Amino acid sequence: MDALRRTATTAGTLFLVTEVAAVGGKLLQRPALDPGYLDPGATGTVRAGSLLELVLALACIETAVVLHPVLRRGQSALALGYVAGRLLEAVAIVIGLTSVLAITSLREGAEATGAGEGHRVAAETLTAVHDWAFQVGPNLVLGLNSLLLAHLVLRARLVPRSIALLGLVGGSLVTASDALLVLGVVEMYSPVTFVLALPVLARELSLAVHLVRRGFPEVPAVPETSGGAAPTGVPG
Repeated sequence: MDALRRTATTAGTLFLVTEVAAVGGKLLQRPALDPGYLDPGATGTVRAGSLLELVLALACIETAVVLHPVLRRGQSALALGYVAGRLLEAVAIVIGLTSVLAITSLREGAEATGAGEGHRVAAETLTAVHDWAFQVGPNLVLGLNSLLLAHLVLRARLVPRSIALLGLVGGSLVTASDALLVLGVVEMYSPVTFVLALPVLARELSLAVHLVRRGFPEVPAVPETSGGAAPTGVPG
């Protein structure tokens, strides 16, 4: 297996890891975000979910690092920006999982001393921090990163045009969804935000499968520019 094929396989596998860790982590952490969690609950399950979230954060960074040597064809500054964006996304994820672990510690303290009003207020505060960290990281920054990645792979002719365009659509919808959330137009975790997130999920899955099965094409590097349309000849 040559270096380019190995890079594609590794990147595709990491994208799949991010999807599994994101879904699994959120499902396992859900009890901690319930207002009644200060009563006895599934502490072990919540901690396992936080561990998956940590795997998600590390996979986000590693995906960008692995792809950087390939993405810098033509636009090295934007490729570096993608690495920075994934790092920012990972930081938001870590803030969220740290909040969940803090809620777990509060629950354990409540079992020992009895849950009071202070425990409840602290838990609600940490839940709000988790929710907004999720909206900033895996939503807003993810949307911007999806737009950036779609532009880079389209310009460098690395994936079929349909996958790149799905990234542009998905990234735009997730970014718009989060903007509406910040403005108070839609509610957090509403059906609207869920539906608007589906295209970017489809893009990540299709990109991951394509990279694992097909890899990157052997194409010449694109001359370094400050912008412009993608070159012709993108596989479709």
